[in-house]
Amino acid sequence: MDRVIRLTFNQLSVKTCAELLQEFQQLERFKKVDKVEFSGVGGRDVYNITAPFIDEGHPVVVGRVEERHSEFSQVFFFSCTDDIWSPREHTHTYNLQDPFMTHVHGELIFGGVEIITAADNPNMIISWVTQFYRGINIDSLCHFASGPGTMKDIRMIELQDGRVGVFTRPQGKKGGRGQIGFTIIPSLADLNEATFLDAELLQDQFVPEEWGGANEVHLLKNGWVGVLGHIACFDDQKNKHYYSMVFGLNPYTMERSPLKIIAVRDDFPEGPEKRPDLEDVIFSGGLIRKEHGRVELSVGVSDAEAYRIELPDPFLEYEAQ
Repeated sequence: MDRVIRLTFNQLSVKTCAELLQEFQQLERFKKVDKVEFSGVGGRDVYNITAPFIDEGHPVVVGRVEERHSEFSQVFFFSCTDDIWSPREHTHTYNLQDPFMTHVHGELIFGGVEIITAADNPNMIISWVTQFYRGINIDSLCHFASGPGTMKDIRMIELQDGRVGVFTRPQGKKGGRGQIGFTIIPSLADLNEATFLDAELLQDQFVPEEWGGANEVHLLKNGWVGVLGHIACFDDQKNKHYYSMVFGLNPYTMERSPLKIIAVRDDFPEGPEKRPDLEDVIFSGGLIRKEHGRVELSVGVSDAEAYRIELPDPFLEYEAQ
C-alpha cells in the first residue's frame, strides 16, 4: 500500500464530540424519519439494523434481537410484508451482536460480534470476537474468518482496483478507547490476524477520551471510500453519547476528510432505552444512496429500537475530490 499520507480540506485537526455536535447543530437540513416495525420475535427488541439489501430478488434487513435487560442477542434476517419486517423463513439465526453486510468479489459478506463468557459463569461476558461469513447468498453463508479478541467494527470493501480494503478498530495500548485503522490486501484469501493487528491507524480523528469506529463503507465513483461510522464519548455521569458520523478516505494515499456528524438521538421520537446511560445513543447500521442527493440511513436508537432517516447525501462532497 502507498504509505504517503496527505491531509485534505486544508489541515485536519482533531475535534471533540462537543465541537462536531456544535457544527452539526448549525446546519439546515430536511429530514424524514420512520420507525422500522418488526414482528415474530417474541416481544424482544430489534435494533442496530443493517440497511435493506437484495437477496435472491427480495429485500432483506439484518437486525440484533435481544431481551430488554440482556446482552445475549441473536441476529435475524428479516423480510418485509406490508411494511412489517418478520424473520425470514427457513433461515439460520446467529448468536451475534451488531450485524453488518457488504459484497466483495461477487460474494455476500456477513458478520457480527460474538460474545465470550467465563468458563465458570455463563452470564459473565469476558471478551468478544468479530466473526465473518461468506456465500453467494444468505442460505449459503459459511464462516471464513475471525477478528482478534475485543476488536469490533471491522469492515471490508472491494476497492476500485479490485483489492480489498479492511477497516479495523483496535483498543488498548495501540488504539486507546477505540481508533480506526485501515489496510489493503490483495484478496479475501490474504486475510489473516496480521491484517487486523497491523493496520495503520488514521491519526487525528478522536481525542484520547473519546472513540469511534467504521460501521459501513461505500465505494464512491472517484475511487474514494465514504465511511459511515460513529463517534462516542462519556459525560461526567458516565452516560454514553453516540452520534452517526461520516468521513471520506482515498484508500491509496490515505488522504481523508474531517469527520462530520450526520444524525443524533434528538432526530428521533422519544422512546424506550435499554438502560438510562444509553438514552443518547444511535448506532449507524447502514445507508442507501438515493436520487436527488438524498440517503436513507438505518440506525439503532437507545439500544432498543430501529429507525430510518432520510437526509442529504453526506458523500457527495467526497466524490468531488
